[in-house]
Amino acid sequence: MLNDRRRRVLQALVEEYIASAIPVGSQTLVSRYELGCSPATVRNELSILEETGFVVQPHVSAGRMPTDSGYRSFVDDLLENGAPGYDDGERPAAPHHQASEVDELMRETSVTLTQLTNCLAVVLAPSISLARVKRIDLLSMAPSRALLVLITESGRVVNRSVELPGPTLPERLAEIERSLNAAFDRKRASEIRPLRDALEGAGGGALMALVVDEILDALQEADRDRLFHVGVPALLAQPEFQEAGRARPLIEFLEDGISVLEALSDALGSSDLTVRIGHENRRAELGNVSIVATNYGAGGSDGVVGVIGPTRMDYPRAMAAVRHIADGLSEALT
Repeated sequence: MLNDRRRRVLQALVEEYIASAIPVGSQTLVSRYELGCSPATVRNELSILEETGFVVQPHVSAGRMPTDSGYRSFVDDLLENGAPGYDDGERPAAPHHQASEVDELMRETSVTLTQLTNCLAVVLAPSISLARVKRIDLLSMAPSRALLVLITESGRVVNRSVELPGPTLPERLAEIERSLNAAFDRKRASEIRPLRDALEGAGGGALMALVVDEILDALQEADRDRLFHVGVPALLAQPEFQEAGRARPLIEFLEDGISVLEALSDALGSSDLTVRIGHENRRAELGNVSIVATNYGAGGSDGVVGVIGPTRMDYPRAMAAVRHIADGLSEALT
């Protein structure tokens, strides 16, 4: 446990290093922060913080910089005192659900979040398997081809072209469309599969089964493509990633959607703000970054929103922005 003075010195050092990105000396801390002690006392406290693993001195003539443990102590203090938020006068606008598609809302959210934090924004859209079906359209495009459109109550739109087994009259497609809307109205996407055989056996025939199979395939594909991220240039502009060798593993990681989902898995199982710092992340590629993430939606279970940045990220700003955007998404989707 850190005593109060040591905690204040560590907090000042973390804040200064976040702002400057260069090791911090005792004289800088005394002149810029009200620590109530002399430079000699601060130097002594920094030496103890170094011995206990909270800070590190890159070389003898340099100041100190926080370690992952130092950042963790700083973040834990923030969480213990209540995660930072925005005052009413400075609260930024959150994206509104004005678009017809949730995908557009997710993209707008990602852009807003990276603008607020100067970090890479990651948004996991709600799983479409949990959404309720609002409407299904089946439109004739050619004698043997139709356009299938499924709209959920949350505004998610899934569409695909369907190759039919042979020439099919528009009237037959309209009949199937009515049957599907009657059977699937307000059903969750996950409830569609058990209804397939019943529809086929109730006079729908092979064509009905084909259309339902296409719906299931389209929903499965949509769930695989629900990860949005924006802000790679902002991330690479940070001093920590000026060297290509340090940035390359991170870029390769971001291109693997499954890996990103695994990195966000901690937030998926928590109803509160999650902060993973440097080597607390499970993957080696994330040893130089921190992740701030939280759930959003009804009961905090629809999706995840977060940011990825250097361990030197502005944690108060990132935590406030992530929580604010998550609240905005929850409101928009409900």
